[in-house]
Amino acid sequence: MNLLSAENLSKSYGERTLFSGLTFGINQGQKVALIARNGTGKTTLLDILAGEDTADSGQVTYRKGLRRAYLQQHPKLNPELTVAQTLYASGNETVRIVAQYEEALASPEDTRGYQRAFEAMERANAWDLETRFSQILSRLQLHDQKKRVGDLSGGQRRRLALAHALIEEPELLILDEPTNHLDLDMIEWLEMYFSNRPISLLMVTHDRYFLDRVCTDILELEGGNLYHYPGNYQDYLAEKETREQVSETTARKTHSLYKRELEWMRRQPKARTTKSKSRIEDFESLKKEALGKRRDREMELEINMERLGTKVVELHNVSKSYGGRCLFSGFDYHFKRGERIGLIGPNGSGKTTFLNLVTGNEPTDTGKVVHGETLQFGYYTQQGLQADPGMKVIDAVREFGDYIPLKKGRQLSAQQLLERFLFDRKAQYDFIEKLSGGERKRLFLCTVLIQNPNFLILDEPTNDLDIVTLNVLEDFLLDFPGTLLIVSHDRYFMDKITDHLFVFDGQGGIRDFPGNYSDYRLQADVPAADGKANAQDPAESGDEPNGSGARKGKRNYREEREFRQLEKEIGELEARKKEIEKGFADPSLPGEAMDQLSRELSGLLAALENKTERWFELAAIEDQAP
Repeated sequence: MNLLSAENLSKSYGERTLFSGLTFGINQGQKVALIARNGTGKTTLLDILAGEDTADSGQVTYRKGLRRAYLQQHPKLNPELTVAQTLYASGNETVRIVAQYEEALASPEDTRGYQRAFEAMERANAWDLETRFSQILSRLQLHDQKKRVGDLSGGQRRRLALAHALIEEPELLILDEPTNHLDLDMIEWLEMYFSNRPISLLMVTHDRYFLDRVCTDILELEGGNLYHYPGNYQDYLAEKETREQVSETTARKTHSLYKRELEWMRRQPKARTTKSKSRIEDFESLKKEALGKRRDREMELEINMERLGTKVVELHNVSKSYGGRCLFSGFDYHFKRGERIGLIGPNGSGKTTFLNLVTGNEPTDTGKVVHGETLQFGYYTQQGLQADPGMKVIDAVREFGDYIPLKKGRQLSAQQLLERFLFDRKAQYDFIEKLSGGERKRLFLCTVLIQNPNFLILDEPTNDLDIVTLNVLEDFLLDFPGTLLIVSHDRYFMDKITDHLFVFDGQGGIRDFPGNYSDYRLQADVPAADGKANAQDPAESGDEPNGSGARKGKRNYREEREFRQLEKEIGELEARKKEIEKGFADPSLPGEAMDQLSRELSGLLAALENKTERWFELAAIEDQAP
């Protein structure tokens, strides 16, 4: 069954045509990825399909009554609403029933209101949906539903928008870079979620493992043409290679024919017959095809960095804490020439802080960081390029250098470097504000590399880069003779580049693992990056909890209400516990206030233990579901 049809879509900005004459469709059950280079209009196309923008020509048709949702790269959320209000703002009647039930749980004194909400849940058969809500919020770490959206970080807002899209239960979900701002465990859970549900997807993502494990079809926009490849990313690579071989053979034949026709043209007299005029017209078409510029230029990267000495960077007994929480403690390490280290761990475990300590941009709490004499950092940060949007592309690079030395005594100018990063001479004099997100990332890489680093630090370098650029960047990094330190949630990228990993457990520990990310996850005795075993949730598998002495059957009315209320109370106690721990880190706190917080924490921990124990008892009873 066809869910979406796009016919002859075109879009231009001024003289720049993003795409023209695009026609395709999405059928029920398909999980389709769109692959194209940065700046070719992927996000614009998704906006048009989702109704957030309009095409210059063409039309988009949806199946009547289709439920759809759209996850944008930069979600438009009301900063004044709470997390809960945002999550449950929906046109889906079942979602509204669950929202009313959650509100009733928050008001235990209103027994009649709870009874009405409970009965509505029964009538709508909404228990499975409510359980799935809890799973989604837990997996995406959205625990505090009372928090204002305006107080969330960019990553939290992004996860909130994803949770809202999933909760909507759409038949067609359009996703623009769904894995951005997710840690590795979240991404793997999302893969399982999409793979096991009968939902249709249209997505733009650079995560190639995600493409491999989720997609059923791939659309590639290249040179103004749209190519369809059935299968996942590996199937796409094989089919694309075959297509390119055929294209190269055709191009050679076309060029050979052009040379023969050119000789004929030069021999022809001025007087033309009707037959020769027709051949001349064919020649002009042939000439255009044979001499047309190739748009798929490869990015060439070649720098001759200053040689690193025997001492690179040494960490001696390094520790760092924030707000009373220890990120890492007593860590020792001596970096070596040519090492390729990846950093993995849950969000907030201290990976970016670690990078800032290594570079000296942030002080340690204890210990010291020693830099070698010939050390030259190149630091690609998550914040991206900090430049005036009104500045020209070429000027942004020249702020950091006019050239970089190449091998054999040659030099590469700023202009030439930009060309190698796919910015032609005309684009170099465009203003930064005109660039797409991916083009800004490529420009940022130029500003980092022109500084001729021998210790390259990349903090989430794959965000917003297209797959073509990623492949070329990977080839460059494989040949890079200096030291690499990388934070990335792109498992394909990490597997290809890194030799070993620093695993941040989120509890203050860093483990040096000898292998890449896939090696790490294959270790049966190694926990997942969030410190939990990589086991399937009962909610996902459908297995019953089998705790010792667990009562079989459903929770009764009172037990169900108590179970839901305990979930709320435990979440509130956990939030208060974090606030108290932050208070202990305040050096200006008077001794009397410190004692009061200590007493409160002692009582809170006892209550938390009792409520958690009771929650587990109730959870061991089979979930109340039809």
